Amino acid sequence: MSTALVEPGYAPHARYERLIVAAKHVPSAATIVVHPCDETSLAGVCEAAEIGIIKPILVGPRDRIRSTAASHGLDIARFEIVDAPHSDAAAAKGVELVHEGRGELLMKGSLHTDELMRSVTAVAGGLRTNRRISHVYVMDVPGYAETLFITDAAINIFPDLDAKRDIVQNAIDLFIQIGLGSHPRVALLSAVETVTTKIPSTIDAAALCKMADRGQITGGILDGPLAFDNAVDLKAAEIKGIKSPVAGRAQILVVPDLEAGNMLAKNLTFLAKADAAGIVLGARVPIVLTSRADSVRARLASCAMAVLAADARRRLHPVPPV
Repeated sequence: MSTALVEPGYAPHARYERLIVAAKHVPSAATIVVHPCDETSLAGVCEAAEIGIIKPILVGPRDRIRSTAASHGLDIARFEIVDAPHSDAAAAKGVELVHEGRGELLMKGSLHTDELMRSVTAVAGGLRTNRRISHVYVMDVPGYAETLFITDAAINIFPDLDAKRDIVQNAIDLFIQIGLGSHPRVALLSAVETVTTKIPSTIDAAALCKMADRGQITGGILDGPLAFDNAVDLKAAEIKGIKSPVAGRAQILVVPDLEAGNMLAKNLTFLAKADAAGIVLGARVPIVLTSRADSVRARLASCAMAVLAADARRRLHPVPPV
């Protein structure tokens, strides 16, 4: 193999298992689950609750949720259910419950992502902060020695420089919060590794590196533009004469736009047999976004990351005693 980072004796899914174990050692998080009306979403909730990392509050059509659970042998008797007539109403009610302090996490059930995010990003009553909302795939890629972040592949379609600054900062913060280490290596991807006006993403990459130099992005080590090969493969970086702490050893991959990120994540998932767990950052609470195609392990890893992020926030901003 060409890269020095191929991990000898790679154990499939071991990185996700470590995240799940870590989440078991922090307080479980009250979790608002929006419209869990199919077997996949409801089973994931039951599994995460069973291992003790979340305390779910189910929001959606009460009779439909109970019918789904009964049809698939899922025990939800111990979970609170907040009745909402349909998915849009469930999304709005879920956001309202977060405002009321009922939940530290928000989790997507069987509704479309757009439906949930409309309520999350609403100007009035949403969960926006002064940070741009963005998505991170946390990937366990067989043969690569690092847990690999890809951002943003689900929320921001064509982010400008200011949005990319927040996308990078969100990912760095998550990397640290879930215990993967300090000062993650961040590769700002483009088609080439040289700055050219013909490819705007190379200019954004160079500007983001300078923003890090000036303290506008903190906590990570940035380099870019880098092409994908020389971001993750030491030999490819050496052939191009690229010498940096990031090249060939990236831990966070920042893509130029959503299309590129989505294709990259799915290529790794279906061709390299990687696991992909997803989380949305930059809102008032972490948001767990899962797909029907996700494995149970990926769903649990998504929950675990959100729980660890919520615990880090809790410790940074403890609730004062009454």
